[in-house]
Amino acid sequence: MATPNELCQWARDVIDTEIGALNGLKQQINQAFVDACELIQSCRGKVIVMGMGKSGHIGHKIAATLASTGTPSFFVHPGEASHGDLGMISDSDVVIAISNSGEASEIMTLMPVIRRHDIQVIAMTGNPESSLAKVAQIHLNIAVEKEACPLGLAPTSSTTATLAMGDALAVALLQAKGFTADDFALSHPGGALGRKLLLRVDDITHTGEQLPVVGTQVSISTALLEVSAKGLGMTCIVDDYGVMQGLFTDGDLRRVLDARIDIHSTSIGEVMTKKPIVISDNLLAAEALKLMEQKNINGLIRVDTQGAPLGALNMMDMLKAGVL
Repeated sequence: MATPNELCQWARDVIDTEIGALNGLKQQINQAFVDACELIQSCRGKVIVMGMGKSGHIGHKIAATLASTGTPSFFVHPGEASHGDLGMISDSDVVIAISNSGEASEIMTLMPVIRRHDIQVIAMTGNPESSLAKVAQIHLNIAVEKEACPLGLAPTSSTTATLAMGDALAVALLQAKGFTADDFALSHPGGALGRKLLLRVDDITHTGEQLPVVGTQVSISTALLEVSAKGLGMTCIVDDYGVMQGLFTDGDLRRVLDARIDIHSTSIGEVMTKKPIVISDNLLAAEALKLMEQKNINGLIRVDTQGAPLGALNMMDMLKAGVL
């Protein structure tokens, strides 16, 4: 049975081998890579990725990464393509064919048909002299010195290199297109990522009757009733014109009680926090959360251009919305 030290050393050896493979891959970022990027940029259709076995698994990921970063793409299984799925590929598409040996029979069987339709092919292989490399218009060399598998059989370093080349293509294209975080968000509307990129404070602030508001002349006790009724741990303080003059929070209440101030006879305007931190419309909820964390506050008020309060939110709202 292997010792803990042996297990850790074997793992480190794998990582070292794959790091070496990636360092070698840098030398293959050349004119062929530029040509591949330019071909994809000029593509009027979609990028079709195909590969068999482990190359197919990597191909699925490359297609997904391209699609999520602004390059329309999907994976087609070469075996299924021979039985009808080839109809998913149009003359305006570009094919990325992946095969470490460059001799995958399922892919080579498709090449005459693909070439007949004058569809451009980018080959990713570990052998520039392979059949696939020769039939393709552009060849991206993903050769590695050795696999991390000690038997030299299981695709390890080669699949890592292929994945890295796919990521390099996707990110280079992303930057060339000027793809933004907003663009990224539109293709990731679900989950935590989508919420952070799409959700704005307008979507989660309490407005209308839910917004706690009192005038500057009311007593502290009256203001506390508003705080309690709205359940946000704070209330806006406005003047006769509805413009925000300050904020009163649970923290302010503790300071008032410590100072033994009469909450029935003292106006809220005398003890409120003047010039509180406020936010405007269209601010991302994630940005509002960052502001709250930086300023060590639990709530924020959204105001209009005149300074009138429009809505309020607190940390609990961030938690419920999945931003926190």
